[in-house]
Amino acid sequence: MKRERFENGNWIDAVRPEVMPFASGASRRELLKMLAAVGAGAMFPVGNLIAQAARPGVNLKTGRIDVHHHANPPIYVKTTGRFANWTWTPAESIEQMDKYGIATALLSITQPGIWFGDDQKARVLARQCNDYMAQTVQDHPGRFGLFAAIPLPDQEGSLKEIEYAYDTLKADGIGLLTSYMDRWPGDPAFVPVFEELNRRNAVVFIHANGPSCCQNLIPGITPTMAEFDFDTTRCVESLLVNGTLARFPNMKLIFVHSGGTLPVLAGRINDRFPKDRMDKVPNGVLYEIKKLYYEVAHATYAAPLAALTHFVPTSQILFGTDYPAEPIPTTVDPLAHFGLSAKDLHAIDRGNAERLFPRFKV
Repeated sequence: MKRERFENGNWIDAVRPEVMPFASGASRRELLKMLAAVGAGAMFPVGNLIAQAARPGVNLKTGRIDVHHHANPPIYVKTTGRFANWTWTPAESIEQMDKYGIATALLSITQPGIWFGDDQKARVLARQCNDYMAQTVQDHPGRFGLFAAIPLPDQEGSLKEIEYAYDTLKADGIGLLTSYMDRWPGDPAFVPVFEELNRRNAVVFIHANGPSCCQNLIPGITPTMAEFDFDTTRCVESLLVNGTLARFPNMKLIFVHSGGTLPVLAGRINDRFPKDRMDKVPNGVLYEIKKLYYEVAHATYAAPLAALTHFVPTSQILFGTDYPAEPIPTTVDPLAHFGLSAKDLHAIDRGNAERLFPRFKV
């Protein structure tokens, strides 16, 4: 079956064997053989054959936990017109998860998110996408989690959706972006949302975005090449200088792609932090940055991972893939060859996520 996938900022054609939508990844041919055997009077009971076809392809107790895994609900495509050729389905995710030893993936909406200038439309779209993802979680026990989308910069709508996400959908956390047009999460206007997230001890997944100020800086270069990584650093700067990190310490914030440029620039940020804003970081700049969490999707190459592991302890590093925007091997292959100890690999693959999401510790 021919499908398209997103790689390096472009959609390209890819050909893969067609598979049946079972968690095991059992092929259509294999399933037909089993059914034919039943029809021919095979000795195996039908129940056993079905169980063989549907058996999980990964151990849910030991497999990886992917905190950076995107859903593409049909309503999102229909409403926004984006990712129309992105043929994502929960079954395709499970197939890939089984192939690469991923037990659970936390679903989120990728950039550019939910809000496109109309608050009411954004509220409706956030609710529809969250309902879809929550149903996916329910339909596949143990395989998926939910980072609910909220319609920032709409404050009232975001507060209502946080309430719905936690109290009704039982979401695992909330998904945000590193910027909204030309405003970053540390903006004082966003304080009510962070107050509520702090009250709920929320895990917050912050996905990279390209701010409107920095589009097409170099003709022919999309923000996915480098701008996303810089915007992650801008986001953290905004949370520092406005005191958001120190003021709301109960939140657990996850930043993508090994922190972008932040691990390399952290020392400079610490040295150049405005002296008249030191009250915003009473425990120091580095204290606030090092308590954050960082996932490693498409950033396990030697340089970014070396920078990250020299900057924060392994306890702050999580596994992620950015699937289906990125092929999973771009993360798992370099990670396997980086030279981490078995203990550190387990912490990154699963152990650290179990602390953030105790329900996945089975």
